Amino acid sequence: MQHQASDRAERASDERDRAPGDDQEPRRGRPRSAAAERAILDAVVELLEAGEPLAGLSIERIARTAGVGKATIYRRWTDKEALFVDVLRDIEPPEPEVSGTAGIGDLRVMLESMRTRGLAQRSSVLLHNVFAQMKSHPRLWAEYQATVIAPRRVAMRAAVRRAVEAGELRDDTDVELIDDLFTGPMLVRTIHRPDAPLPEDLTDRIIGLLVDGIGPRPPGTGSGGAARRG
Repeated sequence: MQHQASDRAERASDERDRAPGDDQEPRRGRPRSAAAERAILDAVVELLEAGEPLAGLSIERIARTAGVGKATIYRRWTDKEALFVDVLRDIEPPEPEVSGTAGIGDLRVMLESMRTRGLAQRSSVLLHNVFAQMKSHPRLWAEYQATVIAPRRVAMRAAVRRAVEAGELRDDTDVELIDDLFTGPMLVRTIHRPDAPLPEDLTDRIIGLLVDGIGPRPPGTGSGGAARRG
């Protein structure tokens, strides 16, 4: 609540103080369109890398660092939370390319993307600190969940449905539960157990165990299965 009240007060102050010519950029340059957005996103990252906390970043400071006017920021983002969500999307690894037609194959691609994201967050002090701070900003966290995490869950469930339709997964289990079974182990390793290993074969091991089952094997049968078949 305190963060939101501070943001509203800053926005109200900006609106009151904005003069007719305030849309103009500072003299050092007038980046427009994509160039302006790039400058603003880079400015936020620069300030965060310098140790500035999310709560301490003001639109005025961001604008000054980016070399733009405050109005330039407000034309693109309604407030700091919306800007910060785009910054988070920008500094994350790119979304994986999936076929949109495969089942298990697309699941493998998306799970591997989760694993590499986990590795990136562990190796990036910036990502680690930003995600830790973001959870103390409920609106920012909710917006990130809605605009970044939710679409990934939709894509995962779609791949599960394709796998079921292709006969790669059994059809008598709820799709949402199957999705949780695939993503759960990777989320535990990448988020809840930051000290857990994330080896290169982890994705195939998770898929193999889920597709083959984790019950005891009949005597004389070997190990492996789906991971080798994929």
